[in-house]
Amino acid sequence: MLIATWNVNSIRTRLSQIIDWINQVNPDILCLQETKVMDESFPVEAFEELGYYVEVYGQKSYNGVAIISKIKAENVKKGFYGCKDFDQNIEIFINQKRLISADFNGIKIINVYVPNGSSLNSDKFGYKINWLNCLASFLDEQDKKDELICLMGDFNIAPANLDIHDPKKYEGGIMASEIERNALNNVLKNRLIDSFRLFEKNTGHWSWWDYRNNAYELNKGWRIDHIYISKELSSKLKSSVIDSSPRGNLRPSDHAPVMIDLNLKDINEDFFEDEDNFFEI
Repeated sequence: MLIATWNVNSIRTRLSQIIDWINQVNPDILCLQETKVMDESFPVEAFEELGYYVEVYGQKSYNGVAIISKIKAENVKKGFYGCKDFDQNIEIFINQKRLISADFNGIKIINVYVPNGSSLNSDKFGYKINWLNCLASFLDEQDKKDELICLMGDFNIAPANLDIHDPKKYEGGIMASEIERNALNNVLKNRLIDSFRLFEKNTGHWSWWDYRNNAYELNKGWRIDHIYISKELSSKLKSSVIDSSPRGNLRPSDHAPVMIDLNLKDINEDFFEDEDNFFEI
């Protein structure tokens, strides 16, 4: 099963590029972020014509997430449902559409668009950390269900210095601070692992390039788009790659797709035959 994530920075602006990429790569599941449209304005038909189902959670001009899939999603949830911290944060989280989740053959796909945070001394930074803490609580609730998880999206955090083209220049700044990295580690809690780092240990691999200062042409990027998987899935992971080619398009998104390939057949045989972990598929 080929699973991908891509911050497209406007579904309407980038639609033809997304369709072209789907036709080339043929993903089974594609999670999108920054769709920037209300649900009723999402171009569902363009994906249905390719044989995909569409689940959306959007808002006008900002944010927005979607799941495009060859198989119909089950148990689709939008926002921080079941999060014990949500009630006290409902007013600040309810209007920003940043999380959608669904089940596919026993794997829970969680698609997120983490707030950028602007700068460490802004109110937006506090919102970002608060949002990540709620995501951690949300994952705690999923833990209780013993589900296999793929958590993916635009995290707006470089997990380590090797994920930044010039770590000394950006050390301690937004997307590279210890506060953000600690908040991300609290989300993962050693229960989820970075799929990309199972294959590639070195620096020089980016998923985002600023539009300014010829960053893409000079390959001055960051790795801030990630796919984290349950440890139980690591032996089923065939590959994890960043496809930087769409960033070279005319009027591209500033992000590139990130993909993993899972041997779902083995997952079904190994996981679902256990009566304690039985799911109908």
